Amino acid sequence: MPIMYAKLDQIDYQSCILSIGSNQRLINSSSSDVLCAALSRIAVSVGPITSLSRFFQTPAFPKGSGPDFVNAALVVRAQGSADEILEKLHAIEHELGRVRETRWGQRTIDIDLVAVEQKIIPNSETYRKWQLLPFSQQSKIAPDQLILPHPRMQDRAFVLGPMMEICPDWVHPVIQKSVSQMYDELDSRDKAELMPL
Repeated sequence: MPIMYAKLDQIDYQSCILSIGSNQRLINSSSSDVLCAALSRIAVSVGPITSLSRFFQTPAFPKGSGPDFVNAALVVRAQGSADEILEKLHAIEHELGRVRETRWGQRTIDIDLVAVEQKIIPNSETYRKWQLLPFSQQSKIAPDQLILPHPRMQDRAFVLGPMMEICPDWVHPVIQKSVSQMYDELDSRDKAELMPL
């Protein structure tokens, strides 16, 4: 039986925007080292990295909840469904020592799937429910399914700041604003806390 090979131009790739961060070191490794290790694994397990921001030092979220983070954003050409991509990202987090004890707690690595192309997952109604969730509830409950785009991305300088370097013209499919527009609407104090490394 002949072996069948797919031509590269026939493979169904999709552009995924990721946000990565770390504020808990591994033994003999800084948070920047952990991010570099995550990037290497993403390139092998998920797909080629086509754009990468600088690393930024940012306050923990919520403020005062722990040491500063090192954050970055990247675009990856990935294959598979959004759930399959997320599963690969969770495997990388686990490999790098991520333990999910508390929501918004310290972590060796956090890899968020921010967006896949212009997809709204699972649907606009569910997306809006999580986007409009009051802040008091956000730390207590988490969705039991993947929500895309990330429901909080438009509120966070540590996500949008790095994204400004790699995809400022990407348009949010629900809000209908570009990364540049969402970033411009952030509080200037939050933007001032982004420190390029």
